[in-house]
Amino acid sequence: MKQSEHGISEADEIKVQKIPNKVYEAELYRLQGELGKLQTWVKATGARIVVIFEGRDAAGKGGTIKRMTEYLSPRVARIVALPKPTERQETQWYFQRYIEHLPAAGEIVLFDRSWYNRAGVEKVMGFARPDQVQLFMRQCPIFEQMLVEDGIYLRKYWFSVSDKVQYKRFKSRLGDPLRQWKLSPMDLESITRWEDYSRAKDDMMVHTDTSVAPWHHVLSDSKKQARLNMIHHFLSSIPYTEIQSDEEPIQLPPRPNSSGYVRPSVAVSKYVPDFAGEAARMHKQKKLAGTEEDLKQYRDNEN
Repeated sequence: MKQSEHGISEADEIKVQKIPNKVYEAELYRLQGELGKLQTWVKATGARIVVIFEGRDAAGKGGTIKRMTEYLSPRVARIVALPKPTERQETQWYFQRYIEHLPAAGEIVLFDRSWYNRAGVEKVMGFARPDQVQLFMRQCPIFEQMLVEDGIYLRKYWFSVSDKVQYKRFKSRLGDPLRQWKLSPMDLESITRWEDYSRAKDDMMVHTDTSVAPWHHVLSDSKKQARLNMIHHFLSSIPYTEIQSDEEPIQLPPRPNSSGYVRPSVAVSKYVPDFAGEAARMHKQKKLAGTEEDLKQYRDNEN
């Protein structure tokens, strides 16, 4: 039986039971509540947290980040997804452009891909020379040890998806206009270079999976299970506590009596058209989803 990146057979992977939606939604909401407590603790204590998301294309990193930050303040939890380096950045020390995004006191930074690009896509695609890759392998553990010694909580997650599931997700993006932007030339290359990326990942793990900053692997053939497993592990790895506020509970003040203010007529202001109401009427009459194309056809018929 062919072995996958997970180290178990593809047949075994296919048999993985998916979590029921009700269980997933309930547990996700509970974990998001715990993330809110973590955020309060981070703000109160001045803690600094860095979370690195790496893995195959279409492995579910973005979806997990979205669920983690859904109810967090963007002033506390920042997502960093850097574009291709500029010509100036290519002349800098490799880690330099990542350092400026590291958290200050009371901040959480989630790297949607990180400095590990050098050991992955840059190595496989030839964007970095072999000597640059080897230098990265030597410097990365030292760099991460410096972060940890300075008090930063560093967590590294590798999202591991099988080749069959990755290919299936790529195919689903082809006909989805909302997700076609996720299909880049690099994504297509990842299909034909599957084993090259596997070797690069194995080599990266040998050099950078250290006791100070270990890698944690997340099986992600099931996105929902991957999200719950990753968020639960992350929360269990941070020594946060629930902060009891010394302030009085927030209470809404009573609305004051009118002082004679009269609101201007709606006729003098420009309001957006009631698209929602029109879509609802269209759906009721035609029993069709309110897409732009259907709505245009409905408007044409009305006219």
